[in-house]
Amino acid sequence: MKLVNTIIALYVLFGLCSVALGQAEDRVTIQSRIDAARSATEEILTTLGGRLISEMAAGGPEAALLVCRNVAPSIVTDLSLKNGWQVTRVSSRPRNAMIGMPDAWEQAVLRDFEARLKDGEGYETMTHYEVVDEPLGKSLRYMTAIETKAVCLACHGSVEQISEAVQTRLESEYPYDRATGYQLGDLRGAVSIKQPIP
Repeated sequence: MKLVNTIIALYVLFGLCSVALGQAEDRVTIQSRIDAARSATEEILTTLGGRLISEMAAGGPEAALLVCRNVAPSIVTDLSLKNGWQVTRVSSRPRNAMIGMPDAWEQAVLRDFEARLKDGEGYETMTHYEVVDEPLGKSLRYMTAIETKAVCLACHGSVEQISEAVQTRLESEYPYDRATGYQLGDLRGAVSIKQPIP
């Protein structure tokens, strides 16, 4: 009987160790996914910000508008294809609803970001991630808030801040545009990354 109890105790101990090791391994894997998402987000924001500033200096707001229209989607598409992820920029007031409309999970996170902003949190820490179960399987979902900066106001600011030429271009290319009227420091939207977990 003593031998049986010892064997059972060892079996339970081995099982608990295996579970603990599995959980530790899962935490490491999730953390590496979070780090990769954070790195990709920095790449998007740094590349896009640099292009916007240089185009604004070279050709004014109309040139910067083309960066958001052409370059930003290209950056996120390249990252999506390279990593096998879904990478997007979303907003509760999108310029192009076809590519910028948040899903239900993203809407909830954007509302949370607004609340955190009202509570005094800065953009440097405003991220959110979680592992979610969806009909197609598990995924790590990660979002980073995008701040409205001075360079954004030439195309996303008030009527007084947007030139007539840019306004005409916006009306022509984005007839359902909802992405104006922002003020410096407003939550403009977020980079959203969805990584499938096999």
